[in-house]
Amino acid sequence: MYDRILASPRQSFFLFGPRGTGKSTWIKQIFKQEKTINLLDERLYQNYLRYPELLGDELRAMSDESWVIIDEIQRVPQLLNTVHMFMEDKGMNFVLSGSSARKLKQAGVNLLAGRAIIKNMYPFVPEELQSDFNLENTLRYGSIPIVQTSKDKRATLESYVLTYLKEEIKAEALVRNLPGFSRFLTIAVLFHGQTLNIQSLARDSQVARTTVSDYIEILEDTLLATRLKPYVAHLRVREKRHPKLYWIDPGLVRAVKNSWYEVTPDERGSLFEGYIFMLLKAYNQKFHFFDEIYYWAPTETQNVEVDFLLKTEKGIIALEIKSYQRFRSEDTKGLKAIAELKGVTRRILVYQGDKKYLTAEGIEVMPFIDFLHCLEHNLW
Repeated sequence: MYDRILASPRQSFFLFGPRGTGKSTWIKQIFKQEKTINLLDERLYQNYLRYPELLGDELRAMSDESWVIIDEIQRVPQLLNTVHMFMEDKGMNFVLSGSSARKLKQAGVNLLAGRAIIKNMYPFVPEELQSDFNLENTLRYGSIPIVQTSKDKRATLESYVLTYLKEEIKAEALVRNLPGFSRFLTIAVLFHGQTLNIQSLARDSQVARTTVSDYIEILEDTLLATRLKPYVAHLRVREKRHPKLYWIDPGLVRAVKNSWYEVTPDERGSLFEGYIFMLLKAYNQKFHFFDEIYYWAPTETQNVEVDFLLKTEKGIIALEIKSYQRFRSEDTKGLKAIAELKGVTRRILVYQGDKKYLTAEGIEVMPFIDFLHCLEHNLW
């Protein structure tokens, strides 16, 4: 069993994360003796669905300030009313886990009005895997725990995609047109690390533009993908205003594309960039070293872009991600161009080589292993 970097909050919290990321395993490891209600148990689910007041009867029999775990809370959102009451009246604490916040939103639940903080469970990061981490394997198969620990990663990934469509989408009635959503998935993965083109997505998926927007929200609510907004500032050029799309795991991207062989050069760049994005989000949850994350790409200048801008207390950190193993000076074009952006304090190029450099313009060239060290020890 791998130790996770997620620390347990001292107060009630929601724990969201895609299926198979190890939420239940982590909860059992941290809250060994606490009462657990698993709503994947069909009998329990049907009982609480018909008689949600049963939860209150159980909680009244427990001592004040107890901890209670409710797994897959999105299956019976109305239980949150009882949870809220017992948090207020008895000072009880709750761990409320689930693979999606969408049904909670659709039910009009206010996520306990801030009384429970929100945490996310991500795929494994190198610090958790230790000596079992291998970048090539991660780019090929990803690091979702259920896949990472499988003896047949391809079969597990194939099953994962089918399970997502069957259980997460169809069973939870998140979409009416499952064939259209399935077509959308195969097109949406092609936009991994790319600027979204809703019109193109709609045309190729054979669904309406408004439907595509809803589908993208489903990907975000089920925590499988994230839209990254462009950075907008008062420069002499106008920045692009369309978001980019990043999936949470490179293995998931390849599974939806039905791509199983070794990672090709054409794939490597976006897969590595997307993996870095996941690492940034996972470690920011731990250390809170940046407030916002964006990308930057001025529209008037062709082929100039910076992958990630991190807004921190000390200023803006500009990150450019390259999958090459040799540093090339032309790869710093975007970092050179962004030097005029007010507030930029560091410009870093992360690549897969093993040598550090510092260019005459002050751009730090950082091997991936050194970047991981900065993340793991909050060296920003």
